[in-house]
Amino acid sequence: MHKDKKRLMNYRTHLQKVRPSFRRIESWRYVRVKDSWRKSRGIDSKTRRKWKAGVKSPNIGYRTPKAVRHLHPSGFTEAYVITPKDLEGLNPKIHALRISSRLGAKKRIRLLELIEEKGFKILNLGAAQKELEALEEIADRGTILEEEEVEEEEEVEEEVEEEEEVEEEVEEEEEEDKELAELRELASKTKKRGKKK
Repeated sequence: MHKDKKRLMNYRTHLQKVRPSFRRIESWRYVRVKDSWRKSRGIDSKTRRKWKAGVKSPNIGYRTPKAVRHLHPSGFTEAYVITPKDLEGLNPKIHALRISSRLGAKKRIRLLELIEEKGFKILNLGAAQKELEALEEIADRGTILEEEEVEEEEEVEEEVEEEEEVEEEVEEEEEEDKELAELRELASKTKKRGKKK
């Protein structure tokens, strides 16, 4: 940034701190009177007559220097970008870009790549950065999902094996119960035969 421009930018920030908040007269007294500035037109108004007792009115002396007016605090002129065509006629040394929030992730990524090639500064990279991080997470999640699927399959196989083991144990118990029942029947038949004799 040029030295003179830097000085003016510092002066602008100082003015913004010093500049009073221009409030409409009596707005602090009545709810019906809104806070936004309106010129005082009263016959006896101290503000209209520019008395010291009156409220500070907006005037030309509070304005920022013309050379740095409407500039971004970084010293660049803001340019709003939606499509790659909007980059035509812009200078990376003068303009800083603000990307439209209406853009989807796919188009935004393409636009960001083009902006990086041309060497522009991006003012609202935060939103785009979040989307990029989200996309990276989704891409990583693909491998994570595959690992999770493998783990789930292993768990399912283990569960199936456990169920099979339980079924085998149940079948063995049923067979043992049948054998016991048969032995009891045989024992009861032999007892009946012994009694008949």
